Amino acid sequence: MSEPRHFITGQELTPEELRDLVERAAELKHSSSAADGVLRGSMVALLFDRPSTRTRVSFEVAATQLGGGALILKSEELQLARGETVRDTAMVMSRYVQALVARVGDHAQIEELARYSRVPVVNALTPLHHPCQTLADLLTLRERFGGLEGLRVAYVGDGNNVCHSLMLLGGAAGLQVSVATPDQLRPDPAMVEAAGASVELHDDPVAAAMGAHAIYTDVWVSMGDESEAERRRALLAPYQLNEKLLSAAREDAVVLHCLPAHAGEEITAELLYGERSAVWDQAENRLHTQKALLELLLSRDNERLRSR
Repeated sequence: MSEPRHFITGQELTPEELRDLVERAAELKHSSSAADGVLRGSMVALLFDRPSTRTRVSFEVAATQLGGGALILKSEELQLARGETVRDTAMVMSRYVQALVARVGDHAQIEELARYSRVPVVNALTPLHHPCQTLADLLTLRERFGGLEGLRVAYVGDGNNVCHSLMLLGGAAGLQVSVATPDQLRPDPAMVEAAGASVELHDDPVAAAMGAHAIYTDVWVSMGDESEAERRRALLAPYQLNEKLLSAAREDAVVLHCLPAHAGEEITAELLYGERSAVWDQAENRLHTQKALLELLLSRDNERLRSR
């Protein structure tokens, strides 16, 4: 039996597959019947050991709209909380459902889920990667600029999981990603190396924003970083996404944020809610890109199972 196909870092997709997925997401967004019943009879388990709004709701709605169903599972409600191993959880759960979507606090856990699962595993966020968010970012940019090849996106703030995925998948999709962070919060060097020539690193946010089609930021204190919140706020204060920074970008540049946002901290309220904000399209597009992702992974996996 062939192995299931997972979506852990996003690098599992070829550049052509990535472009096709974004195009398919656009089709699904504009035609509610474009994938009727594609997941009929399939169940998707959504496992969360961290809070979630957009990921949880968008995946549940996506599975339902594709004709399947979704189970919301919190880790404290499972035997994981009492010491059952990730391996055993994967081996059991993948006999009940057709896909596992997991948001976990240790990237090694999702790798272990994928290692022992008989069905596709999707990374819904780990401290290292947030590839589902980048899929929505790509669709949003495609909508605003008509394509992706050659667009310049400036990411300012903390070099975190969102930054990593934007570098990796953005580069594969044809973006030039310009990252500005404090030295202490730079993205993982391994991620920068993997992204290659499509990434620039800066200390100065204005230098990163010059000529950008979009400026992107994220919260200054991510889940798990609360103990160093004050240190992070002090380091990142010069990296706020505000009118002055946006003025360095192109006149038609848009503002991006993966949410949740703290208006007045990493982004001003004027930009978050202003005319140049594409943030709410980003949030909506989580639904459409995840529908395309589930269709890709589960349609292929259903064929694999039927061929056994």
